[in-house]
Formats: sequence, C-alpha cells, structure tokens
Amino acid sequence: MIKIFDKSKCSGCHACAMACPKSCISMERDDEGFLYPNVDLDRCIDCGLCERACPIISKNIVSSDTKAYAAINKNEKIRLQSSSGGIFTAIAEQVIANGGVFFGAAFDEGFDVKHICVDNVEDLTKLRGSKYVQSTIGDTYKQVKSFLDNGTEVYFTGTPCQIEGLLKYLNKKYDNLLTSDLICHGVPSPKVWQEYLQSKSSSKVRSASFRNKSFGWGNYSVLISFEDTLEYKSLAKDDKYIKAFLSDLCLRHSCYNCVFKSKNRASDLTLADFWGINNVAPELNDNKGTSLVLIHTENGKEMLERISSGLVIKAVDVDLALLNNPSAVKSVEKSKKRNSFMQKIESENFDKLVEKYTKRTLLQKVKSKLKRTLKKVFK
Repeated sequence: MIKIFDKSKCSGCHACAMACPKSCISMERDDEGFLYPNVDLDRCIDCGLCERACPIISKNIVSSDTKAYAAINKNEKIRLQSSSGGIFTAIAEQVIANGGVFFGAAFDEGFDVKHICVDNVEDLTKLRGSKYVQSTIGDTYKQVKSFLDNGTEVYFTGTPCQIEGLLKYLNKKYDNLLTSDLICHGVPSPKVWQEYLQSKSSSKVRSASFRNKSFGWGNYSVLISFEDTLEYKSLAKDDKYIKAFLSDLCLRHSCYNCVFKSKNRASDLTLADFWGINNVAPELNDNKGTSLVLIHTENGKEMLERISSGLVIKAVDVDLALLNNPSAVKSVEKSKKRNSFMQKIESENFDKLVEKYTKRTLLQKVKSKLKRTLKKVFK
C-alpha cells in the first residue's frame, strides 16, 4: 500500500487514489494545504496497484529525441489572452473540432484550481492562462480513460508529475491521447493562495489573472477583480504572492527535488514561455508572447503539423532554447525560511510576512551586484 513517510516523495498527482480497486485511498489536505493520500486500512487489500501507479515510486525511464520550436498563434486576440504564444488554444481547438475533449486547470467558484474537462471552444477561456497554484486532479484520470476507451480524442495538459501520474494510471498506450506538460518552477500551496486573496478583499473574487499582458509579455501583471467592485492590479515583480512563489517559500516539498525535471519527457509535447527569445529568434518577439514548444513524440510532432498553418513557427536548437529556461531540467533550491513562512501564513499579515521573508540582506545585495559586474566584465 502507499505510505508517505517523506513528503518530498509525493507530488499529489492522485494516481494512487484513482488506481485503487477498492476506492480506499482519499486525498486529504495537510496543514500547509497540500493533498496527500490517506489509506483506509480496514478496506485495503494490499494489492500494490497504488504503488505501481505512483510515478515517483515506479518512475519510468524516459528517452526521447526532443526537438524545439519558437511559435506564436497568428490569432492575435487569442495570443493576448494567453500566457505566452497561444499554442495550447490552437491544439485544443484542433482536438475539439475533431470531436475530442480537453482537460486542463481552471478556477472553481471559490477560486481554487481544479482540473476540468471541456468539449467546446467557448469554455476554453476557463483553461487559458497560467495558474500558479497546485490544481486538484480529482477523478479526471478516470474520465480520461472512459473517453479514450470510447474512441474519443483526448488532450490532457498539466504539470510533468500530473502527466506521468496519468500515464502510470492508464498503464497502456492510447493513440487517441495527446498530453502536454509545462516548464514548471514548482506548485504553490492552495492555502497560501487563499490567504493572499483574503488579504486583498473579504469580497468574493470575480476573476483572476496571473499573467495580464497590458504592460507587455515581458512585464506582465497580476489582475484580480472582486464583487465589491475592487480591482487589484500589480506588476508581477511587485506582487507579494508572486514574490513568495518565486522566492520558493510556498512550494510543495516534492518540488525542491523534482524527479520529472528533464529535457526528455513522458509527455507528447511541452509548452512554455520562450524566455531568452531575443538570443535565439528575436524576429519572433513583439512583446505579445512567444511559446517554446518541445516535441518529444511522433504524436506531438503530428499535432504540431496539424496546427502549423495557424502559427508562425521556427525550429531552434533545444539546448540553446533551454538556457534561459533552467526550470526545465533543474529543481529550485528549498529556501531555509520556507517552513517558518508556511507556519506563519495564517497568523500574520500576508504582505508584511512576505516582505519580511523576501527582504534581502546587505550581504546578499553586495553579492548580487558583484555577480552582475563580473558577468559584464567576462561577457
């Protein structure tokens, strides 16, 4: 049976719970707001299926001849509504036009993030845009299997651990399944997200965007609207939630030693912001968003060909493309302040707590300045 003695060994992908033939595994939140499996020992038959479905315990060795592309959606309206180049929308539209369905992360009524299924173009707006919160998979793996077994084309997007969790759960290859993951910095706690929202207003949230492009793709902002007509907007670099996220204060334990970081992925393709585009394909940067597309399988290659007429696309060197995207292959370092921050999230003012835990010391400022100077000297 699945036993979590070390929280860094569980990504919360739900595969174990979905694989249990007795449905005796429930996903329960810990004090930090992250979901972990809990086994009902009275009902468990110790079949071992949960362990075999775990993408960390039973990690598959992945080998792929990964190709890289810079791409933007020719539909400018879609691209401006997307976090980067609007490629996932192009894929989803293609799948839906073929009678298929699309799974991705969306906000629910309480503005928690959950995976849902959509089968029409109008609902794609719910899934468009980055959401810097760990999503709850729920029973979507089972839904995916049902669609696949019925011959329906399925497009499933998620973090690398969620994709590998799905594939382990399915335990067989489906030609009608397309998967895409992303270059993941790490997943923040849903509890921290809710504390942040409450710190802005006691009113109900109407909409939230982590990647508003009104100031441009490279200088994006956070935009949240509340029912009391309050609208909060801040450049991401100044927003306290983004600061906590990028300072690695509120990530899941497994994110600090992620076993899914690799150029080679189990997914069919990887979609991400093409940071560093000016060093690789500057002609594809108009500050409206450019996607980095990594193709890992023939299935991914075929999909890119299917949507290519609606894209501006250029093949690039994969290693050069990843130079400014280190999160693709390397986990972030766990902040020494992380556990203390998480323990105080409910008891202290959110903004002041983040400011206190992200404030740089004089020594850190000197080191940073020295590093920038040396970089210029030896450039």
